[in-house]
Amino acid sequence: MIRLSIPVRQALEKLSLPVLIAAAFGLMLIGKADAVLAVEVRVALADLLSPIYAVMAAPLAEVRSTTADIVTIWDIRAENARLRVENEKLRRWQAAALALEAQNQEFKSELNWMPPAAPAFTTAPVVADTGGVYARSVLLAVTPPHKVVVGEIAMDDRGVVGRVTEVGDRSARVLLITDINSRVPVTMESSGAHAIMEGTNGALPVLRYWPEGSAPVDGERVMTSAAVGAFPAGLPLGIVHYNADHVPQIYPVADLDHLSIVRLFDYGDTLVEAPDAPPGRKLMQQQQPPAAAKSVSVKAH
Repeated sequence: MIRLSIPVRQALEKLSLPVLIAAAFGLMLIGKADAVLAVEVRVALADLLSPIYAVMAAPLAEVRSTTADIVTIWDIRAENARLRVENEKLRRWQAAALALEAQNQEFKSELNWMPPAAPAFTTAPVVADTGGVYARSVLLAVTPPHKVVVGEIAMDDRGVVGRVTEVGDRSARVLLITDINSRVPVTMESSGAHAIMEGTNGALPVLRYWPEGSAPVDGERVMTSAAVGAFPAGLPLGIVHYNADHVPQIYPVADLDHLSIVRLFDYGDTLVEAPDAPPGRKLMQQQQPPAAAKSVSVKAH
């Protein structure tokens, strides 16, 4: 190895930058003076370096793959740790659920409890989401021999979608729970208090008319109520969240923005008409004795 004196090294260091600048300007001048020559130089360099790139490509790809595998393994370790904690919690919940199920079965046998009959239902595809006379509704294709009646409850695989308001020979229209004409009696899971869920023509309905001292709790579930006979009790609707104006909104559990198939459940006659159902398609109200409670009609605004 050649040892250079300190003055020589300092001189070289001072000259390196001017030399590089001069070389850069020289290359620029050559490129401007003879574009063909510049292209030939670039092509020659590419030809020279191409085999080197080809040889290095496989090891570099292997390094990248190995690095990705290491990152994946690290992520899997973290995910496994999280899943272990979650599984432990689920085991405790499973034990509690099994104990409650056994206790529930014991109570049912003691009371000679008879479970209610499962409601009949029809599955229908959503063929259009045009609102018609409503801002938020969907049109279903119903083919014979399936029979749908006004007032049936529409649900997807998560929760309540709405109610049937119009029925044709091969179609049915469902008024969504987000439509401004929709009014659904609900029960709040935490307190058991009743309220009304109103549609807003937006993505989120709101809660109204809860009892004093039983305000909705943020994060609690909301279920249908059978208080006025419009819906059966216990069907899942959504989760309560307060907006910036401190208005309790409901985040529906049903995927209303991506409806493709819904099920129409027939829970029997209802005491409440569908909102502004056309003449001849309204629900037949049940005949009640004079002492029975009056039916409540939900009207469009």
